[in-house]
Formats: sequence, C-alpha cells, structure tokens
Amino acid sequence: MTDGDVAFVRELVAQHPDKSRRALSKELCLAWDWRQENGALKDMVCRGLMLELHRAGHIELPPVRFRPHNPLVTRKPKAPVLADTTPLRVRLADLEPLTFHQVRRTADEATFDGLIETYHYLGYTQPVGEHLKYLVKTGGRPVACFALSSAPRHLGPRDRFIGWSKQARKANIRLLAYNTRFLVLPWVRVTHLASHLLGRMARQVSRDWEDLYGHPILYLESFVDPGRFPGTCYRAANWHFLGKTTGRGKDDQTMRPNRPLKEVLGLPLTKRFREILGSV
Repeated sequence: MTDGDVAFVRELVAQHPDKSRRALSKELCLAWDWRQENGALKDMVCRGLMLELHRAGHIELPPVRFRPHNPLVTRKPKAPVLADTTPLRVRLADLEPLTFHQVRRTADEATFDGLIETYHYLGYTQPVGEHLKYLVKTGGRPVACFALSSAPRHLGPRDRFIGWSKQARKANIRLLAYNTRFLVLPWVRVTHLASHLLGRMARQVSRDWEDLYGHPILYLESFVDPGRFPGTCYRAANWHFLGKTTGRGKDDQTMRPNRPLKEVLGLPLTKRFREILGSV
C-alpha cells in the first residue's frame, strides 16, 4: 500500500459516511476492480485490508453494526457415517471400476466429512479458501477420500524448488493446491491402491478446479509426518521429496520448533511449471 492508496481509501470512507464496513469493502473492490477468477468481488480480502489499516490508525472505519454467527467457533464434530466395514482384500484390478466423485456442494459431502472425521487420524477441519473434496468408490462403496485446498503462502522447500520470486509467488500461488487429507479406509487392503489413486487424482484435479474456480492447478503439494508414515505411496506416484518443514507453523513468532517436522512433497502437473509460475 502506497501513501496514495491509503489516501484513496480514507477519501472513499469519508464519501460514504452512512455505509457499513462490509458495504465500504465492496465499494473499494469495485473502485480497484478486485475480482476472483470467477468474477466475484474479493470482498473478504478487501475487508481484511481495511481492518488492518483501521487498526494501524491510517483510516477510521465506522463502528461494527452486526457480528454474524461464526459456526467454526462452536463447530460440532461431524456425524459418524454408517459404512460397510467388511474387509476388502483383493487385487487392484478387481476393484475396477473405481469412480472419483468431486463431492463439494453435493449430497455426498456429508459422507465425505463424516468419514474423514471418523477414520483420519487428524479428523475433519473446515477448509478455507478454494478447495475440493473427492470420494472414491467401487461398486458404490467408498474406499478412499481426498481433500485439497489453497496452498500455504510461504513454504521454503517448495519455493526453492520452483525458483520463483516473491512477486511471482504472490501472483501465482493460486495455481497451487495442497493435499490436506488422503484417507484409504482402514478395512481396505489393496496393494498399490494408494499410489494408483494419487495418480488418478493428479490427472483430474486441474480440470475440476478450473470448472469450479475458473483457473487450473499446475502444481500439487502435501506434508507427510515421517513419524507416522514413510510416504511410500507418494513417491511411487512420482511426487518429489523437497525437504522438511521448520516445525514452527505459519503463525509462529518465537522462531522455535513447536510441532513435528514434516516432509514436504510436490508434484508438478506440467513440464512448464517453472516458466509459468515464475512469470509476473
């Protein structure tokens, strides 16, 4: 933000003394033409910017008029899902046809959420930003789940692997997706299934992301806790080991590790990923 930008925002607020904070953020989005790929205004981003300017004393926003209920603060655990837990121990070829269902905003989303809550060791957390959810079935029976969301802004091993500048990262971080959950249901024991599913997901995700959000995905990433898993299925699906996290988390202020170190794995979805992601 330049001094001129701040002055513009201050003047915009002064010109609309009767408008709420939300209405002011929409006015600023329109003035600066801040839009998502699908054409929607970047209202939440703009609102956050204006709040930071207000807290820093650069502008004076009107008093808060309404505090909407935030369901994430008092989120109840997802309801358990009644699933067929009969052991499934067959050859991979005998599972076909395996079907991938992108279930976000569909009737099957509750089934996905419940399976992750019940059977994934991290449980279910509500994704923020752009995200997709996949439910994998055979013969109508769920066998696996994938969740993908917007990638972290800063990740040293990944940023060094891509080789992009700070400006390019800001411009193109939306073209990356983070595999936040991968669950093969515990009663499913099929050799090579996990790596096969990772390969199928990688071939499908960019198209599905573009259908929903208006832009493709060029690169996938994930974290693996080596204290729990060797990450064999990712390596078998051609994901690259890029290094380890610092163990400090994205909001750390202490510069000291406070959580287990994770392995960072990445998968480019196009040979030109460095060229495209590095452009501004």
